[in-house]
Amino acid sequence: MCFCRDVPGGALLSVRVIPRAKKTEVAGTRGDALVVRIAAPPVEGAANAALIDFLAARLGVARRGVRILSGDRGRDKRVVVDGVRAADVTAALSA
Repeated sequence: MCFCRDVPGGALLSVRVIPRAKKTEVAGTRGDALVVRIAAPPVEGAANAALIDFLAARLGVARRGVRILSGDRGRDKRVVVDGVRAADVTAALSA
C-alpha cells in the first residue's frame, strides 16, 4: 500500500471517495489510493466535511489538521494530515 507518504510537517494521502455509502468506513485500497466510503452525499461539501471528520477521528488529530489539497469536487482527492507520519497513518487506517 502506497496511498500515503511523508511530506514536510505531516503526511499526504491519496484517497478515492465513494459517497452515499451505507456507512462511513475504510474499504481497502484501489491502485495507489485509499478507498473510503462516506455516508454523506456529494452535495454542498457534505462528503468532503464527512471525510475530514472521519480521518481526523481515526487518526486522532484535530479537524483543522486535515485538509483537502486537491480534488474537492471529484472522487479522487489528495489530503494532507499535519503532525503525523505516513507509517502511523498507514497503521491507523489499515487496522
